Amino acid sequence: MNEYADLLIVGAGPAGMAAALAAAPSGARIVMLDDNPLAGGQIWRDGPQASVPVQARQLRERLQSHRNIRHHPGTRVIANPGPKQLLVEDDEHGWLISYDKLILCTGARELLLPFPGWTLPGVTGAGGLQALIKAGLSVQDQRVVIAGSGPLLLASAATAKKHGANMQCIAEQASLKAVAGFATQLPRWPNKLLQSFTLFDRHYRTGTHVLAALGSDRLEAVRLHQQGKIVELACDRLACGFGLIPNVQLGQALGYALEGQALAVDAWQASRVDHYAAGECTGFGGSELALVEGAIAGHAAVGDFEAARQLWPRRARWQGFAKALNRAFALDPRLKSLARPDTLVCRCEDVPHGALAGHTNWRSAKLASRCGMGACQGRVCGGAVQHLFGWQPSAPRPPFCPARIETLMSLDDTPPAP
Repeated sequence: MNEYADLLIVGAGPAGMAAALAAAPSGARIVMLDDNPLAGGQIWRDGPQASVPVQARQLRERLQSHRNIRHHPGTRVIANPGPKQLLVEDDEHGWLISYDKLILCTGARELLLPFPGWTLPGVTGAGGLQALIKAGLSVQDQRVVIAGSGPLLLASAATAKKHGANMQCIAEQASLKAVAGFATQLPRWPNKLLQSFTLFDRHYRTGTHVLAALGSDRLEAVRLHQQGKIVELACDRLACGFGLIPNVQLGQALGYALEGQALAVDAWQASRVDHYAAGECTGFGGSELALVEGAIAGHAAVGDFEAARQLWPRRARWQGFAKALNRAFALDPRLKSLARPDTLVCRCEDVPHGALAGHTNWRSAKLASRCGMGACQGRVCGGAVQHLFGWQPSAPRPPFCPARIETLMSLDDTPPAP
């Protein structure tokens, strides 16, 4: 099966949904891909224990009401066989999609920094714990510590408490001064101020970061540096997240430019001719910024530049929130020294920190140690080594993720003419 789209959108989170809805009135043939079973992205992830917000449900209903929007759930991008072509695969088959315009809304993932014991069973990412709970994981009566940086810690804690967890500590590495300074700015975004009240937890501690996870066969306790003191807390689960890093791998493979760790875009959310990007792959700023960026990209991609321009002030408002957030929760340089020489950095290939310290770039480290060459293809360790050593991971080569032989064979098919 081959397919053609006037507008292809990769990612069905807030940015992707907003882009599709903005472009739909043009009558363009819109195809939206996502590897989740339902639209909503990570922030509005579904599951047996998930409570999907009203806004997400409304956006899904609006998408379904447009006949010119086709949504392929559970679908992954495997390769880019030619200009304006993507090879994709779902659980049943693979096929080629040709497109005229493309919007990448590939989101972001957690930054996981290595520290002693971080590979013990019972240790996850902060967002990872939230996703596991939504998928059905029981945390009833379990002692939970959440550590790292940013508002995701509070959101993850709220989800865990809602499902019966006993919160021991929420360890925020940012200082009290930085967090308080950020809090004083929240009245500029009233809904964020209200949200902060609903998420507040008495176990929240600033100036606190993880030192080690303790245990033999699984997690038993966590050692924290808490406001100048070393403390140990017994716990059953430790969830760590040190912020988010944009998913730029597909953009890199397609020739998008980078600005820092994110995809570079202009005022129209364009990165190159006929290629746009929106949401957290262009920088972390929350769902509100992702929604308006997606709408701008959707309008611009179908030529409605006036509608896109009218959204610029709203985008600027939420960009202000993103800048305040990222400034307040900037990572303490001390977090780069958590790992010991024997601490694993690449879990897939069992590569310790000591095996990487003598190298000067990502390529050299990969050739010598196989770091980043395992099952996750550097999605975890890539962000870690970029933070620890400043190495920029190279653009991925296809296949971008494991694929069936039958899918790769479909590269011989002739794509349909527009």
